[in-house]
Amino acid sequence: MSLFKIFDVAGSGMAAQSLRLNTVASNLANADSVSGSPDTAYRAKEPLFAAAREQAGRQFAGTADGRNGDGEAAVRTLGVSESQRPVESRYEPGNPMADASGYVYGSNVNPIDELVNMISASRSYQNNVEVMNTTKQLLVKTLDLGK
Repeated sequence: MSLFKIFDVAGSGMAAQSLRLNTVASNLANADSVSGSPDTAYRAKEPLFAAAREQAGRQFAGTADGRNGDGEAAVRTLGVSESQRPVESRYEPGNPMADASGYVYGSNVNPIDELVNMISASRSYQNNVEVMNTTKQLLVKTLDLGK
């Protein structure tokens, strides 16, 4: 793997963690929102990622699946899904959002889970920044060998 491809891998990881941080922020912002029905209540968003290896149109032989390990690795975003956990219902007949039975429906966001997710995403982002910095230093040292 070329040292320049490391920037692509780390960059895709940083983009993925940035999306993860944005969904956490959205979830925390809507954690206390209420709705008049369980169908319209806010549901926590969760990004879906996959490791991707692209072959850039090359033909490989020598392995069972046609790969020899020279493909470019990256993190690919598959999308953002909604949590399937049930929403919380509370009896508040005086609330203007209450349904005919007097219930309001809150979001299914667990703030503790979201804070843990935020710390994890932040550290993963920082790790990718460190990978880029280390690679840059390695490239500079390699260029200094020619002096």
